[in-house]
Amino acid sequence: MPPMTGLKEKLTRNLTARKLLAPGATLVAAISGGADSMVLLHLLHDLSAKFHWRLVVAHFNHCLRGRAGDQDARFVEKTARQMGLVFATEAANVAAEAARASVSIEMAARRLRHEFLARVALHHKARVAVLAHHADDQVELFFLRLLRGAGSDGLAGMKWSSPSPANPKVKLARPLLNVRRAEILAYAEENRVPYRHDASNFSDEPLRNRIRLKLLPLLAKWQPGFDRTLPRVMEIIGEESAFLEASARAWLKRGKPPFRRLPLALQRRCLVLQLRDLGAEPKFEIIEHLRQKPGVPWSGDAKTVLVANRQGVVARRRVADLAFQPDELPVDLTEPEGKIDFGDCHLSWRVEPRPRRLAGGSSAAGGVEYFDARKIGARLTLRHWRAGDRFHPIGAPAPLKLQDFFTNQKVPRAQRRRLVVAEAGDGRLFWVEGRRISECFKLDKTSQFALRWQWRRRRMPDCD
Repeated sequence: MPPMTGLKEKLTRNLTARKLLAPGATLVAAISGGADSMVLLHLLHDLSAKFHWRLVVAHFNHCLRGRAGDQDARFVEKTARQMGLVFATEAANVAAEAARASVSIEMAARRLRHEFLARVALHHKARVAVLAHHADDQVELFFLRLLRGAGSDGLAGMKWSSPSPANPKVKLARPLLNVRRAEILAYAEENRVPYRHDASNFSDEPLRNRIRLKLLPLLAKWQPGFDRTLPRVMEIIGEESAFLEASARAWLKRGKPPFRRLPLALQRRCLVLQLRDLGAEPKFEIIEHLRQKPGVPWSGDAKTVLVANRQGVVARRRVADLAFQPDELPVDLTEPEGKIDFGDCHLSWRVEPRPRRLAGGSSAAGGVEYFDARKIGARLTLRHWRAGDRFHPIGAPAPLKLQDFFTNQKVPRAQRRRLVVAEAGDGRLFWVEGRRISECFKLDKTSQFALRWQWRRRRMPDCD
């Protein structure tokens, strides 16, 4: 085995101190072909004689970079063969999966990549997949999650070891978390480790790239050394988050004291853990809705809702199985399109550029309406008429009571409480089913994006 170098010694200390990779184990090395993963592969291969590891090289092609992605796969395969290592690869159309699942490309890529690594690990009877994340990745991730509004569990960053999100039987190990990118590049140059360059890393379109290329250099200029103190801050946040999570899991087992008597931070963490177990993304607005409105469903997708009871227990229910018609149903508009059922009313929406021809007027059964997406906001609420509701019909000089609007429209009393109305994020009504849209939310020449709103009734509300 070649003599120890600085980076190799550092890696060996990490493995020993944190007991990351057991001697004699089969390891799946996740290798993209870039400098970070190729240096990791070089180090693991050099140390395999000492630790008696069996290495499996795994490469996932996201099909996002065309010919360059295919060349990455061939490069990694050639390197693995030259080292005499087992090679496994898989390709998937990440962009198509992101569109199908209505998630970001980043989220779809992460899920498919981890599912692939877990399959490779189980096939080769390995229990560990080794990833090349390093200290600079931690810093970038901190600001990425901070800008997206993460809580303490997100700001704590990546752990040295954690269960695979695809299969808890597989452990993810990150033995380079205290290694700087500059150290990795210096090792690659000194040891002539070949690697591929990803041109997309230099595009300033993804937020993570803008953080790396613009924000971090600016912070380094303002506060030299911040990248050395930030990991300590993340460690402190992580330890406090781990304590909060342990407390939340303990409460979920025994259910005492009552949920409403728990500290606010603990209430939220209990809901976060349950949402994750249900496969739902723990967004802040969902957590606050479940916490503040027990018994009121939150729309999960077209067929399911999330609902919490007064004891803080969260469940996913099929809309068809609900034994009641909910009084209201919050709808998240952060995704560009979606659909939901509210009783017998089926609604779908899509955010798109404003159409050239401005639309507006009275609603027709099964029709399509257009609203100014910015004015409506990131969420809306579907509900029924309530006493005191006010509505500003399009073309009317001023708002009026919804009750008076129904009278003017000759809507039978028995039908009024069955019609669906839509409330914008600011609490104003912007749509009354089968009647009118609101003057305040119509498209105009200043509108940039339109909310395309389509609805149909499986059975129109009658008067009996």
